[in-house]
Amino acid sequence: MFSVLILTKNEEVNLPGCMESVKWCDDVVVLDSGSTDRTLEIARIGRARVEKRAFDDFGAQRNHALEKIQFRYPWVFQLDADERFREELRSECESVVRRDEKSAYGVSGRYIFLGKWIRHCTQYPYPQVRLVKVGEVRFRKAGHGQALDWAKRGEGELREPFDHLNFSKGIKEWMVRHRKYAQEEAGRTLALLSQPVGWKGLWAVDRLERLRTRKRILVRLPFRGVVKFLYLYVGCRGFLDGIPGLVYCGLQCWYENQIGREIRQLRRVLKKTS
Repeated sequence: MFSVLILTKNEEVNLPGCMESVKWCDDVVVLDSGSTDRTLEIARIGRARVEKRAFDDFGAQRNHALEKIQFRYPWVFQLDADERFREELRSECESVVRRDEKSAYGVSGRYIFLGKWIRHCTQYPYPQVRLVKVGEVRFRKAGHGQALDWAKRGEGELREPFDHLNFSKGIKEWMVRHRKYAQEEAGRTLALLSQPVGWKGLWAVDRLERLRTRKRILVRLPFRGVVKFLYLYVGCRGFLDGIPGLVYCGLQCWYENQIGREIRQLRRVLKKTS
């Protein structure tokens, strides 16, 4: 068995479905960072333990949970409120927990958009560390999320995914959120432009390294929004995802254009101050 950690802030829309997907777990902990809606009430109704901490970044939030919260089990699965656990994933987690061979396991999310799993243009599978053993891992901030910083016995990867309802609050809310992300991404992109591409990474054995190399190339290309759309819709066969795939690729094109706009603005500011 293993515990489940859910990070929240104003998630009254998402939390009921998330809690329902882990109702089999007898140790669910909600770590909240200042909700002003019914999030905490919903968590308590679902018999989750509620902990609170002001948010700084996702890496620090997860480290705090693993260091300060007393979980019932030595293994913890970290879930976001807009994600849903699947029964097949539960079985696989229980199996690797019994074997106890590594300290952390990456798990991929299936993006659910307009009622359909968007398999191709989301570049699935793209694992993130979610199942961890307490005391054997640490995270760090990476972009607007987090990345594994240290794992005592290394990292493995699970086959079964969870479901990610990234648009559960609507496309408008997604766009508002990604305008903020674009501002952060602009600064990271300028830093990437000062680094060599590392073309050999295109043929790397590690899939994530190939994806990172493609990103370093993309940020150097003109019309990055159009390039991103073509890459996802044609190169990644997003056309096989039907209308939801077309809309998703269009939104990714919009996001890349937002990043480009923020980069131009940041360059103008840097030029004035230099």
